[in-house]
Amino acid sequence: MTFDSIVGLAKNIIDLLLVWLVLYYILKSLSKNVKMAMLFKGIILVLILKFVSDILNLVTIGYLLDYVIDWGILALIVIFQPEIRNVLEHIGRSQLLGRHKVLSVDERERVVYEIVNAMDNLRKTRTGALIVIERDNSLNDYIQKSQKIYANVSSALLQSIFFPNNPLHDGGVIIQGDQITSACAVFPTSDNARISKRLGTRHRAALGISENTDCISLVVSEETGRLSMAINGELRYNLTIDEVKVTLLEELGPKKSIIIEEDESSEEN
Repeated sequence: MTFDSIVGLAKNIIDLLLVWLVLYYILKSLSKNVKMAMLFKGIILVLILKFVSDILNLVTIGYLLDYVIDWGILALIVIFQPEIRNVLEHIGRSQLLGRHKVLSVDERERVVYEIVNAMDNLRKTRTGALIVIERDNSLNDYIQKSQKIYANVSSALLQSIFFPNNPLHDGGVIIQGDQITSACAVFPTSDNARISKRLGTRHRAALGISENTDCISLVVSEETGRLSMAINGELRYNLTIDEVKVTLLEELGPKKSIIIEEDESSEEN
């Protein structure tokens, strides 16, 4: 192979990778956003009708579809501007260098113990709480608009923050690594139609931020004392304290990586 052919092959591979990357983010957004899914179905329907009209030589419908295709892109950008903005914000929040802080085994166990202990005590007193744990996607946009704390994660501090008479109890707490970064954080609420109408703003906010980032959202219900967790746009309701603990230890663990080990076996001389 010549140098030019190698360069051309490399360009084609990069081109395909970029296309697959775009498709990945589109499909990922479709799986979590009902409006984006409806938009995608509408585009597919228009393309199918255009294909059929071209085969059957349907002049009138073909002319109308040409008009829709020519001006439809601009209309879609205007109509679905919030959804498109959310997708772009999700991409922009991704951190190339990974998690804010990779916790050691001891640090992870300590943080999980403090969080779980706080949630256990809060559920017994039916004190509402929303705790959001940052992972790879940055939560700095929400931190900037909240009350900064920057303190070590502790059960006592979490309980005091959500104490009803505390001015900071409204909104959510954001945890980065082993630090409570801020309180009084406001998150976008989910418009998922499948969520029960019995669940309030706290649960919808937990689900909403998990739809936009890869964070872990923990909720203590003020009315029932039940525990919930939202991860990747999925709300897990009425969990036991042990289920919360096990899931946190798994989700906050280091990412699995492929380790290539050299074969130590060799022939003896």
